[in-house]
Amino acid sequence: MVETFPPNPEPEVADWVPIYQYPVSQLPTLPTTDIIPTMIKILEELRQEIRYHNYCYYVLNNPIVSDYEYDQLYAKLSELEEKYPDLITPDSPTQRAGAPPAEALKRVQHPAPILSLNNAFSAENLQEWLDRVAKLDDRVRETTFTVEPKLDGLTVVLHYEDGLFVQGATRGNGVVGEDITENLRTIKSLPLRIPPALDGPEPPERLVVRGEAFIRIPDFEELNRRLETAGEKTYVNPRNTAAGALRQLDSAQTAQRPLTLLVYQIVAGTGNLPATQQETLAYLASYGFPIPENEHCQTLEEIMAVCQTWGERRDQLDYEIDGVVIKIDDHDLAEKLGVVGKAPRGAIAYKFPAQVVTTRLNEIGVNVGRTGVLTPYAILEPVEIGGVTVSQATLHNFDFIAEKDIRVRDRVRVKRAGEVIPYVIGPVEAVRTGEEQIFIPPATCPVCEQPVEHIEGEVPWYCVNAACPAQLIRNLEHFASREAMDIVGLGIKIVEQLVRAGLVKDVADIYSLKRDSLLEIEGFAAKKAENLLLAVEASKERPLARVITALGIRGVGAAVSSDLVLFYHDLDALSKAQFEELQEIEGIGPNIAQAIVDWFERPANQKMLAKLRKAGVWPETAPRAENQQLARPLDGLTFVVTGKLTEFTRGEIKTFLQSQGGKVTGSVSKNTDYLVIGENPGSKLRKAQDLEIPIISEEELRLLAQAK
Repeated sequence: MVETFPPNPEPEVADWVPIYQYPVSQLPTLPTTDIIPTMIKILEELRQEIRYHNYCYYVLNNPIVSDYEYDQLYAKLSELEEKYPDLITPDSPTQRAGAPPAEALKRVQHPAPILSLNNAFSAENLQEWLDRVAKLDDRVRETTFTVEPKLDGLTVVLHYEDGLFVQGATRGNGVVGEDITENLRTIKSLPLRIPPALDGPEPPERLVVRGEAFIRIPDFEELNRRLETAGEKTYVNPRNTAAGALRQLDSAQTAQRPLTLLVYQIVAGTGNLPATQQETLAYLASYGFPIPENEHCQTLEEIMAVCQTWGERRDQLDYEIDGVVIKIDDHDLAEKLGVVGKAPRGAIAYKFPAQVVTTRLNEIGVNVGRTGVLTPYAILEPVEIGGVTVSQATLHNFDFIAEKDIRVRDRVRVKRAGEVIPYVIGPVEAVRTGEEQIFIPPATCPVCEQPVEHIEGEVPWYCVNAACPAQLIRNLEHFASREAMDIVGLGIKIVEQLVRAGLVKDVADIYSLKRDSLLEIEGFAAKKAENLLLAVEASKERPLARVITALGIRGVGAAVSSDLVLFYHDLDALSKAQFEELQEIEGIGPNIAQAIVDWFERPANQKMLAKLRKAGVWPETAPRAENQQLARPLDGLTFVVTGKLTEFTRGEIKTFLQSQGGKVTGSVSKNTDYLVIGENPGSKLRKAQDLEIPIISEEELRLLAQAK
């Protein structure tokens, strides 16, 4: 039977957080007669919580906590049961894998247990695992390992008889699954008969294999675009979409979802089956099964290097993974090591730091950008994502908040992948308590309190007050930034002080700053004032492209600025550019062209330009003959950057390459001309070496730009 739960489980969801916050080492040391009743209560509440999350994840396909949070709950239960083994119950989640199958689908008995894996989170955890299994069999110290990606999809078990696909099932509880044969038939990557080639090997009489069904990220994004266009509800993530599609009662609905498959294990079969995991993958591939990428490793050091490589590749893959699986390659050895709980001793999952977690949205703040755009952001209960503590995340825009129905005090899903700024995915509606508040966009600017403007049909909301202090501060910060005028020492805090003191009313006022005025500002001594004035003076030598970037025209960054200086030799010439002629420049469309024209037409900007000219900030380029194309040093070359840089930030090196005519991409391919490396370059270096792509340092990049 399917386990049942209270119709309104929200109170339990809210209550578990404070109960399990203390470490096991700090449990009260009371006499057995006193501690046992307390521990029985705590363990049962924790088990019930995990059962509920299993139900949401496996049966409803609608998890309300992230994988990371679930792993922490499961680890806490395992830790407590290890300390109190006499309190382990047969129905504990640690004593079985997965959750019960849904009643609506026919049950399927698996020919062998479909086990889950224990988790490791560090090299130390992996070493502990190896030490444990080596005590059971000395051969572990001499064996080899296969490392595969841990796919984030739905486990499926496929049955073949005489080469014909006859049945497919979900994992279910590891012993009994759900029959989804007709749904699986709709997956084009699943062989309906093996082998697919007429001259392939003779299929075994019986073969049962295990794999993972999932949806690739580009296919998922395209699916959501189609649904949105049709006015239908979109999906939250590929994993839930795949699980829901495969457990449909109508296979015609499944056929409309872009499912795919990878197969990695033989569960049962007749004939001479492979003796190692490496041979197993080759065997499966010979019968036409799609198999995952894999690495063969000899030592823990090699395993950790592969784990690091996969961690770096994670954000570049077109499918989702949450770690890698390390398997003892020798099947006989792995089988003799046996099972602990419901997990094999011969394999373990190395889990990456979570990219998606849930936390409380305490408040919605609003930033005012340098162009007056109001941008909402989430103020969160601090939570760790990917090894970083996050307390704020972007909410994109006010339309996004409304479309996703994100409310203040909601529990929300937050994602942070790689170097991407954390962002809110959406609310966890299942745990709403009624205290959540619908957010209404502000009618006035949160900084200057002037009315805001929102044009019907457009996404942005604007503060149109040109004197708004927030816009002035952001404009000054941008003007002084490294990719623009690079005024050393003029950071956001100094800018705020200058604005508060009334010393600057626009960016040109920076060049009118005096030593005595600076000394009146708190924190300014003679040396600090002198250094700032020297940096301001030095910025007058910046080239025209940097000055255009510094002006902060909407849509005009370093790349566009570099294009503009090929056609306009100074700011005066650019100010006279017409809308039509700007559009004739490659890379400049109507929106950017209009933004340039509008910027130069504003009286306040004309006044500011006059002040810049008077201050001597008026660089020029060599006049260009009609129709002459000015070549840039790195025109036509494609670059990839990897590793920790010492001479540039990531933004600076991209700006530098683009300003010299180069193109920057995120992954190495045969079309890459150069790989620029810093410290600890990672997997891109190996791929570049394999493709024989030239590898250069930051200094060699500068020399290349000068030489060409």
